[in-house]
Amino acid sequence: MEALRIIQDEHQSLAAILHAVRYMLKEIGAGRLEPDFKLLQAMVHYLDAYPEKRHHPKEDEFLFALLKEKTDEGAAAIAHLEQEHAAGEARIRALDEAVKRYAAGEDEGYARFVEAFDQFAEFYRNHMMMEEREVLPLCRKHFTEADWARIAEGFRANNDPMTGIRDGEDFKGIFSRLVAAAPPPIGLGAGPYRDD
Repeated sequence: MEALRIIQDEHQSLAAILHAVRYMLKEIGAGRLEPDFKLLQAMVHYLDAYPEKRHHPKEDEFLFALLKEKTDEGAAAIAHLEQEHAAGEARIRALDEAVKRYAAGEDEGYARFVEAFDQFAEFYRNHMMMEEREVLPLCRKHFTEADWARIAEGFRANNDPMTGIRDGEDFKGIFSRLVAAAPPPIGLGAGPYRDD
């Protein structure tokens, strides 16, 4: 089903980005990579612009609302996920403040950003696992072909901006820079990233 493929592809893309940023932060901490504050800030912006502002609203509108219409199964999991979606602004604010403090050279800025990012990444890992283990199986069970077609249309209409330029933002360029710095199999891992 195209809708499920889109959802799972978006989850995999986000997981890969989170893993790549974690790797970059470890390399920075080990002194093998110079911090690229513009890239780190751009990645935080992407995490706000796509997962928080585009992906989660699509899940709320096209998956959760429809599933709640069809069944009471999974009601507790859906309520939990919706609460996590609603708290997205606070998560991004904490991450944004941490990266700005790090870029400004504050004492313990690196350690605080790593801690904030690790918390953010761990949240997303657990969040996506709950969706894939508890909600998507119920969607498979209860949705019709017409439901899946509507969901696919909704997800296609607002796809991951890493696949191109949207709203005047070059997310594809950000992704290329991340790939240049990240290790295989995520990226090229060709050594310290330099912004020429």
